[in-house]
Amino acid sequence: MSSMVGRRTALAWMLGLGAVVLAGTGRGDAAAPRVIRVHARKFVFTPNHIPLRAGESVVFELTAQDVIMGFSVPDFGVRADVPPGATVRLPATARGRGNYGFLCDIFCGSGHETMNGVIEVV
Repeated sequence: MSSMVGRRTALAWMLGLGAVVLAGTGRGDAAAPRVIRVHARKFVFTPNHIPLRAGESVVFELTAQDVIMGFSVPDFGVRADVPPGATVRLPATARGRGNYGFLCDIFCGSGHETMNGVIEVV
């Protein structure tokens, strides 16, 4: 009888240990990308300075107020059209340290050429 209890205890312990080992295999361990909300309106992005950590994964959540805008980060290889009233999600990963420009790449009127910002990767 005691050997049966011992086997059950050992089996329960092994199953519990297996659950702990499986929990640490990486499933669900990765942090969700940080969401960065960027609002575009003639002729400015808010915010226009975005600090990130090197290697950080983010999702830009883009909205436009008045006309269709473009959001482009050429050095990250990402861009999106942002129609007014819509929310566009654009995933990206910060590259090595430095300053990377972003800009509106759809002509949105007089003042368009000043519509830009900087991502500072530290």
